[in-house]
Amino acid sequence: PTVEETIEILKGLRDRYEAHHKVQITDEALAMAARLGDRYITDRFLPDKAVDLIDEASSRVRLQATLPPPAVREADAQLRKLIAEKEAVVKNQEFDKAATIRDREEKLRLEKAQLEQEWRERKSHGERILKVTADNIAEIVSSWTKIPVSRLAQAETEKLLKMGELLHQRVVGQDEAIGVITRAIRRSRAGLKNPSRPIGSFIFLGPTGVGKTEVARSVAAFLFDDEESMIRIDMSEYMEKYSVSRLVGAPPGYVGYEEGGQLTEAVRRRPYSVVLLDEIEKAHPDVFNLLLQVLEDGRLTDSQGRQVDFKNCVIIMTSNVGATGMTTTTDIGFRPQKVSTEDMVKAYERMKTRVLEEVKQTFRPEFLNRVDEVVVFHQLSREEIEQIVTLELDKVIREVHAQDMELKVTESAKSLLARKGWDPQFGARPLRRAIQRMVEDEVAEEMLRGTFGAGDHILADVDPDDPEKLKYSKIPSIEPPAAPPPEPAVT
Repeated sequence: PTVEETIEILKGLRDRYEAHHKVQITDEALAMAARLGDRYITDRFLPDKAVDLIDEASSRVRLQATLPPPAVREADAQLRKLIAEKEAVVKNQEFDKAATIRDREEKLRLEKAQLEQEWRERKSHGERILKVTADNIAEIVSSWTKIPVSRLAQAETEKLLKMGELLHQRVVGQDEAIGVITRAIRRSRAGLKNPSRPIGSFIFLGPTGVGKTEVARSVAAFLFDDEESMIRIDMSEYMEKYSVSRLVGAPPGYVGYEEGGQLTEAVRRRPYSVVLLDEIEKAHPDVFNLLLQVLEDGRLTDSQGRQVDFKNCVIIMTSNVGATGMTTTTDIGFRPQKVSTEDMVKAYERMKTRVLEEVKQTFRPEFLNRVDEVVVFHQLSREEIEQIVTLELDKVIREVHAQDMELKVTESAKSLLARKGWDPQFGARPLRRAIQRMVEDEVAEEMLRGTFGAGDHILADVDPDDPEKLKYSKIPSIEPPAAPPPEPAVT
């Protein structure tokens, strides 16, 4: 049945579920169950999945009404913690502390008793008016599909319009790649994409360390608030013909038949995800026969005959085809400041043309025709490398702050890290190792020596005696002026 017919079926079943669970099910909950079930739960059919949503949401509402509210549970946990603390100080014969803890315990017992009394009164008054709302349905769908509730119950219009800006907060440069993905996801959310194909399918080309994988992680975090929603498969593991079957599962009678395929099982469990196929050029040609079906029809049948839906996936394939030409060219690389923007654009276009020609020789035309976009990542400029240094240092600063210390890094120190961590062949990846070696290791060693401790402010700057190293010093804290002595009393 259609969504509208399912809603009518649910209205006919509503009285039975209300009587069974002793709740009131709103019309909005019925409509939400039919719509969200149709859109997000792809391996079952209407009205079955909508009925199960109503049933589970009703039982959860009834169960939550019988459990104490979070405030009562929190007060109970604090009370148990205080009792354990009191017993510990009594064993140490610290009776003054024990008396103080006992007073806090008595106060907390009274607060807990009052909260429990209020809860019992609300429960007695509201026993007959427990309602199942659209939000309860969204919570159940979220627990089934791992999609955040906010994505199900709220409009994304404003966030989608700022998608490029949000992705740029994590990915430096690569405007073309971010623009292509942003447009594809906007088309999908607006309902203008082909409903039988994935949200978007892309091939990312470029040398190592320019942000291909980071873009995929950023898209997963944006769409699903969770980087774990990225399914990463290393295609170098599928170079042999016999290994191709692992993607969809072993045939009947072979070892591992009941386990399912590595690709199909992962997508079946997370139908809303970013699928990253790393180093796609290393895969056996038979892998591309499977991908043709995924890219064109948005589905794949596993070894057990189950149809796995890829229509709500973003498929990103990375490749190093043509990467040699990118790193050896003198037009692009660690670009000097004097090169104009126009020259860089022309150099990038020449390099892009060479790479795309090599791609056409590597992949079959029927495969490339089914991909939405082939994106060539450019190498990073000096300004972009220093921006990445700032992003990586922000992580270290947060870790130092968690130790109750503050770390400040000067601009000259950032420039040194950018120079030390840059390698034309490896891109920005060595930056992480340089920061670990020159910042994290040095700060950790000074902390163990006792040079820095809680409450200290640390300054990282270039060592004047050795310009290739960083020097760490403690920023003296400015103490407030002492209060003036009290004036003598006049008798």
